[in-house]
Amino acid sequence: MTAVEFWLANVKLETGYFFDNGTVTGTETADFHIKVEDGKIKEMILAEKPLVTNLPIYDANHYLMLPSFRDMHIHIDKTYYGGPWKAPSIPTKGIITRLEEERELLPRLLPVAKERAEKLLDLLLHSGSTYVRTHCNIDPVIGLKNLEATLQAVETFKGKADVEIVAFPQHGLLRSKSVSLVREALRNGASLVGGVDPASIDENIEKSLHTVMDLAVEANANIDLHIHDPGHLGIFTFKRLAALTEEAGWQGRVTISHALAIADISTKEAAEMAEILAQQGISITSSVPIGRTIPIPLLQEKGVDISLGDDSITDHWSPFGKGDSLEKAGTLAQRFGLSDERSLGQTLTYITGGKTPLNKSGERIWPNIGDEADLVFVDASCSAEAVARRAKRIAVLNKGNLVAGELSTLK
Repeated sequence: MTAVEFWLANVKLETGYFFDNGTVTGTETADFHIKVEDGKIKEMILAEKPLVTNLPIYDANHYLMLPSFRDMHIHIDKTYYGGPWKAPSIPTKGIITRLEEERELLPRLLPVAKERAEKLLDLLLHSGSTYVRTHCNIDPVIGLKNLEATLQAVETFKGKADVEIVAFPQHGLLRSKSVSLVREALRNGASLVGGVDPASIDENIEKSLHTVMDLAVEANANIDLHIHDPGHLGIFTFKRLAALTEEAGWQGRVTISHALAIADISTKEAAEMAEILAQQGISITSSVPIGRTIPIPLLQEKGVDISLGDDSITDHWSPFGKGDSLEKAGTLAQRFGLSDERSLGQTLTYITGGKTPLNKSGERIWPNIGDEADLVFVDASCSAEAVARRAKRIAVLNKGNLVAGELSTLK
């Protein structure tokens, strides 16, 4: 599919909910023909009307069309994926064990870093994710070499996936004296400032957070911080970050990855923390860990923007991971008991940047004329089934270009 202008025929879209005494009992659908032009949705007509056109026509074959997915936290620069199987070692000193391993491991992986990053991006693409935020190690051991490999891999997928890169000082921004390297990375292809555990890794919350914010303001860049620190230590860090966000006018430009401390406090404290984060537009990205899951529905209810990511995929940190955002959405639904028709369908918002075909009232709100043609076709009757059953991905489009799977040609 290379045409600039074409029709997608027989596209299944959700049009509303079935209600019985105020209870959602199912999802209404209808088939449409959708015209795509210059990477955007240009026209939509009911499929019962004849399609008379000289343009190419591709048959969606009554598969359900959803907005394509977003993997908002992954590390494509250091993975075993695409290479021989290898399980992680037993961490004898927690996170420090992993950091010590990286000093020897990353130089050894460098010759295959580009190739494996490409294979991981291909995995994400075939799972329906066309937008990816990857964290890339920036440290004195590897310098900017992982960034160079990542940029080369991203270039390979230009036009197929939109990838943003976080300059991530895995070994600590202050601890590894990586400030100048992060600054250089931001001038050479990275677009976000990263950081990790200002308390336990950098051992100086104030200086670490101030340095991150200074780098962001200097480069006019957004921020994405890994914060694993537990309990009230983590909560104190969040509050200081919120205060600095307000002071710098960086509202809507800061993300906390993991934010595990919110899993350690009471529901009342979590709600109060959520209100502070929402007020400053600080978002959270979660990998939905099984053992220590933050209260994602509560946070969203309080106005915190939540996204999901895979984090590590089969590397020296974790042997797990499928690179499948729909799998993450399904795990979230299971974890929080979101098992009814409406709740399951709404779970898509966590992996689509807030887009969902229907709002909670059952009104169709996506797609609309002018929307980017970032689409995934799945073998499911509705969003609820797609999430619950992790529906098979049939085809994936990025700005109107077929980037994974296939659609048959009618004309």
